[in-house]
Amino acid sequence: MIQSMTGYAAATAESPRGTLALELRSVNARFLDLQLRVAEELRGLEPLLREMIAARVARGKVDCRFFLNVGTAARPAQLDAAALERLRALGAAAKKAFPEAGPLRLADVLHWPGVVAEAPADEAAMRAAAERLGRRALDELVAARAREGEKLAAAVGAQVAAMRAHLAEIAPLMPAAVAAWRDKLAERLREALQSAAGEPFDERIRAELALFAAKVDVDEELTRLRGHLDEAERSLRAGGPAGKRLDFLAQELNREANTLAAKAASQPIAARALELKLLVEQMREQVQNIE
Repeated sequence: MIQSMTGYAAATAESPRGTLALELRSVNARFLDLQLRVAEELRGLEPLLREMIAARVARGKVDCRFFLNVGTAARPAQLDAAALERLRALGAAAKKAFPEAGPLRLADVLHWPGVVAEAPADEAAMRAAAERLGRRALDELVAARAREGEKLAAAVGAQVAAMRAHLAEIAPLMPAAVAAWRDKLAERLREALQSAAGEPFDERIRAELALFAAKVDVDEELTRLRGHLDEAERSLRAGGPAGKRLDFLAQELNREANTLAAKAASQPIAARALELKLLVEQMREQVQNIE
C-alpha cells in the first residue's frame, strides 16, 4: 500500500500518574526525522516512543508531543515524617531566635519542600500505558497516511496513463514528419542546384534525408519512456516505501521528455512532448509526498 508522508493523530490514556496525551504530526522529508517534545517527568519513556515510531514510519518529518495531565488522576500523597521532624526542629530554633514570631500555619507546613511526598509510581504500569497509547496513536497516523497515499497513488496512476496516451500518439506522427521534411528539403535543394553541378539530385536528397532521420529518430527515447512508465506502475502496485523510487523515475522521465522535445520533427510532436513534460512535473510534485 502506498502511503503519504502527511498525517495527524492524537490520543490519550490513563496512567498511574495521570492522563497521558500523545500528538503526532508528519510531513514530507527526505529521510525519517523525529522531533520529540516530551514532558520532563516522562523523559524515561522517550526511547520507547522513538523505537515505536521508527518501526511504523519509514520516511517523513514526525513531530511528537508527549505530556502528562495530573489533574484528573494524581498520585496519592502522604506526609514525610522525617521532613516534618526537620521542619519542627527548624521552627523551634527559629522561635528561640525570634520569640515574637507567630507559630507556623498549617498551609506553611504543607507547602514546605519535601513535607508532602507523592507515593512512588509504578514504572511498569506507566510504560505499559505509554505503549498502549503509542500503538493507538500510530495506528491512527498510519491510517491517515494510507488514506492520503491512496489518493496520491490514484493521481500518479492517472498521470502515467496520460503519458502513455501521448507516447502512443507520437510514434505514428514520425513518418509524416519525415515525409514533410523530405518534400521541404527537395524544394530547397532543387532551388539550390538549378545552376550548380555536383552530386545527382536524388542522391543528395537521400543523403540529407538519412541524416535528418537519424537526428530526429526518437525510438530509443520512446522505448525508455515506456520502460520507466512500466516501472512506475509496478512500484504503485507493489506499495510500501516507494517514494524515492518514484522520485528517481520522475527524474528519468523528465530527462527523456526533454530529449524528445529537442528532437521534435514537427509541431504536433513538439506539442505532445510539451504535454508529456507537464505531466512529468505534476507527477514529481505528487511523489514528493509519498513515503
